[in-house]
Amino acid sequence: MGQVMQSLSHALRRAITIAGLAFVSAVSGCAADDTMAASTTQASTAAPTPTATTATPTESPTPTPVVTTETVTETEAIPFERVRRDDASIDLGEEAVTTKGVDGVKTLTYEVVFTDGVETSRRLVSEEVTTKPVDEVMSLGTRKPPPPPPEPEPEPELEPDCDSNYAGGCVPIDSDVDCAGGSGNGPSYVNGPVRVVGSDIYGLDRDGDGIGCES
Repeated sequence: MGQVMQSLSHALRRAITIAGLAFVSAVSGCAADDTMAASTTQASTAAPTPTATTATPTESPTPTPVVTTETVTETEAIPFERVRRDDASIDLGEEAVTTKGVDGVKTLTYEVVFTDGVETSRRLVSEEVTTKPVDEVMSLGTRKPPPPPPEPEPEPELEPDCDSNYAGGCVPIDSDVDCAGGSGNGPSYVNGPVRVVGSDIYGLDRDGDGIGCES
């Protein structure tokens, strides 16, 4: 009987102990639930924190460039050249410009691109020589001048009583003069040859070559 009472007493204490632990655990769980609920309620009722916002500047639209194309024509001078040529019509050692040089003209056509009114590129489309240049010609003399003519021989002084129509010998002044050694009968004679410089009044130049009494 005593053992039975002791066993029941032990079982009762164990049951009480387990029931106490269960109660404490239940109480702790409720407390934890109340704490979480309070925290959630407090978080839900707290005022929201304002968020700072930064204004984003609005970008201006980029203007579209205006591109145009034009055909442009320009002229350009073509320099003339200088050449030197021999010229037999000019005396040796002399020179002269016989043809004046003239510049030519070249026409250039371009395709020019303008962006907002400013030239940005150009392309050569055509090139044409509209006026050819004229070369300047410098003529160099090659002609040798002829030698100067010989000085005339001085006329011999006429001897007294010599006819002035003749030179190179004294032809006497007489009614008739013949060549010495000829067939004439005088009365006066002259040794030739003599030049006829005036009128052949005595007929000494038989062949008309200007020389009398040649033989």
